[in-house]
Amino acid sequence: MDEPARLRPIPHMLPPAAVSRSRRIDTILGRDWRVAIPFVLPIVIIMAGLILWPFINAILLSMTTRNVITRTDQFVGLDNYVRLFRDIDFHNAVGNTFRFTLISVAVKFVVGMGIALLLNSRLPFRNVLTGLMLLPWIVPEVVTALAWLSIYHPIFGGLNPILTQFGLINRPVAWLTEYAMPSVIAVNVWKGIPFYTILLLAGLKAIDREQYEAAEVDGADAVQRFRHITLPGLRYVIIVTLLLSFISTFNTFGLVYLMTGGGPGGATRLYSILAYEKAIISLRLGPGAAVAFSMTPLLFLLIFVLARIMRRDPGANTAEKETLMDRGLGWAGRWLSMVLDLIFWPFERLSQAFGSLFNALIPRDKTGQPRLKRSERERMGVATRVILLLPILIFVLFPFYWIFITSFKGTPQIQQMQSVFWPNPWTTEQYRSLLVDTPFATWFRNTVFVATTSTAISVIFAALAAYALSRLKFLGGGTITTLLLVTYLLPGSLLFIPLYRTLTTLGIINSHWALILTYPTFLMPFATWVMMGYFRSIPVELEEAAMIDGANRLTAFWRITLPLAAPALLSVTLFAFTNAWNEFLFAFVFITSDSLKTLPVGLQLLVFGDIYPWGQMMAASLLMAVPVAVVYIVAQRYLVEGLTAGSVKG
Repeated sequence: MDEPARLRPIPHMLPPAAVSRSRRIDTILGRDWRVAIPFVLPIVIIMAGLILWPFINAILLSMTTRNVITRTDQFVGLDNYVRLFRDIDFHNAVGNTFRFTLISVAVKFVVGMGIALLLNSRLPFRNVLTGLMLLPWIVPEVVTALAWLSIYHPIFGGLNPILTQFGLINRPVAWLTEYAMPSVIAVNVWKGIPFYTILLLAGLKAIDREQYEAAEVDGADAVQRFRHITLPGLRYVIIVTLLLSFISTFNTFGLVYLMTGGGPGGATRLYSILAYEKAIISLRLGPGAAVAFSMTPLLFLLIFVLARIMRRDPGANTAEKETLMDRGLGWAGRWLSMVLDLIFWPFERLSQAFGSLFNALIPRDKTGQPRLKRSERERMGVATRVILLLPILIFVLFPFYWIFITSFKGTPQIQQMQSVFWPNPWTTEQYRSLLVDTPFATWFRNTVFVATTSTAISVIFAALAAYALSRLKFLGGGTITTLLLVTYLLPGSLLFIPLYRTLTTLGIINSHWALILTYPTFLMPFATWVMMGYFRSIPVELEEAAMIDGANRLTAFWRITLPLAAPALLSVTLFAFTNAWNEFLFAFVFITSDSLKTLPVGLQLLVFGDIYPWGQMMAASLLMAVPVAVVYIVAQRYLVEGLTAGSVKG
């Protein structure tokens, strides 16, 4: 709707030439461009200075090499990329990355879908079980890595004793040496299950139950109902979830680096780890940037497709505006449907066979009716679902149990493997030693300062930009919205090398400001995307009424719109704080002084060579996870709502 009349200049009060010039400018730049400038300027400056320019700089950097004699960068064109085709380490790293990604995404999808289906059915304490299944998502990456390092340890870990007691192995297994890739994939699956569960569960709740009831009346079994009702109903959610997960998993760095460092012998070296080794460790920024940008075409194709899907209006009639990509996606969908038909055919036959066998085993009366009452059959179904969910629940909760009990064991008990699964006696020795003998308190303060400051900056600027992009008409609004989504999906592995160079040039590398200025690059896009959806749901008439009464646009935003968007504001604040609290890559690369390190990086300093103080590390992991867990428990509803509504629906 137009601005209220009293807010616009009165034409007869201006010279005709000025009126004509003003109208031409408004036609070109948009009706609200003057008002929009202060709202979008901060986020545009940050995006241009800390995302666009470093990205362009990284492309140029990837075409240079360092002259060790003159200590200057020399332009070599595409030579760095050409050398990659002959680099066996690069070939192995790319192969490892694709194996890690494809297997992880496939397993996470299957497990996440199974959990979502179970949680969407009748279960006792369903809300509690849903909360428990989402716990791995809130655990910081470094805590996840340390917990699983402890569990996998061949001597002091908890996995070998369990498998030995069940007779599955007869000797201790060095999991991160003999089975390094499957082991880190298992941890990635554990960490990624909640993401799939949240989004798929939200999609399942949106499917009309009457469709299932009608299909059941027509004789469709469970597999057929899943194939022909559930999968088509989840098509949009599945595509978005898989693409988001593929992009995130493909660019994994911290989890694998913390657990294996890319070893043994490069067995788990991903392309992001190779880029770090070349750029930061070997100080070959050009070749390192070339490694990072070698995967850019694939990532940008995925990001482009995902951005197109996420910005599509489901209610719009696209028949007349069908593009080449739309036809390509439709063609791919038809082929995928044929593949699914082939995959599900044996399962449908198996389901029918089991159904016939189950019906044959049910006792029946003389008329052929089942003797079991409906309530008894429903209880059997609930019991079956609980049994199916139990192994997954154990897999999800065991690391938390292991962290907790190990943190309350004494060092001799850990070293001598006494009472492996229960502290005997209980002691707070590890917590006292951690707080007194290590800089844990300093790392904690650093993390609080960096996370709080970067969150405040990100949320304030995101709220201003989201309001302008959802309410005001100005040139470039649609472009900024698209770039925000692309930036949200842009992996940190593409930016940390040019940002390292930029921060060094500015003289703020190895300072907290290096983190405070760079964290908004991944916090603001998500926060802006979420809040745009909320602002669009608030009636614009409320602001117009305030402006008619004399308020300007900023006052209307501050006093009317922002209070009504409090749930969204809380959601993005908590989500941004959680991500800033857990961030590892930038803190690991940009901070070198021990006194300035944040918790995710500082916890590594507890390790001395090959000596792992497991008790201290588990105590530190528990203390680091507690603030995030408290945030999650207090505002679980807002966090889940923000993730499902903002990051997917926009």
